[in-house]
Amino acid sequence: MNIVAHNIEEFKIAEIKSDEVVINSIQDGLDVLGNVYYQGFDKVIILKENITSDFFNLKNGIAGEILQKFSNFRIRLAIVGDFSTFTSKSINSFIYESNKGQQITFVRSISEALRY
Repeated sequence: MNIVAHNIEEFKIAEIKSDEVVINSIQDGLDVLGNVYYQGFDKVIILKENITSDFFNLKNGIAGEILQKFSNFRIRLAIVGDFSTFTSKSINSFIYESNKGQQITFVRSISEALRY
């Protein structure tokens, strides 16, 4: 995993770069959070492909645990990818509601994530 730093206005943004899944578990999510938090980042951008598919099954609680920690530490998170393939009403509602706020957002591109 590599972190590409972006500085936009007063925000320090960490873009997670990897060719493999970075977040396979709750602990992996907490490790990413801790890493960026202690480096002073305000926001994190990560590709959907770098997160286990289990994250998007809301019944197992992985997403809830990880996203709650990001919220507690006030680190914004943008997850980038094509979410149109999800057929579950619960995940689609979750994405819709998340995008209404400012803490967690689901977007289609890195450039969109850098603007939020």
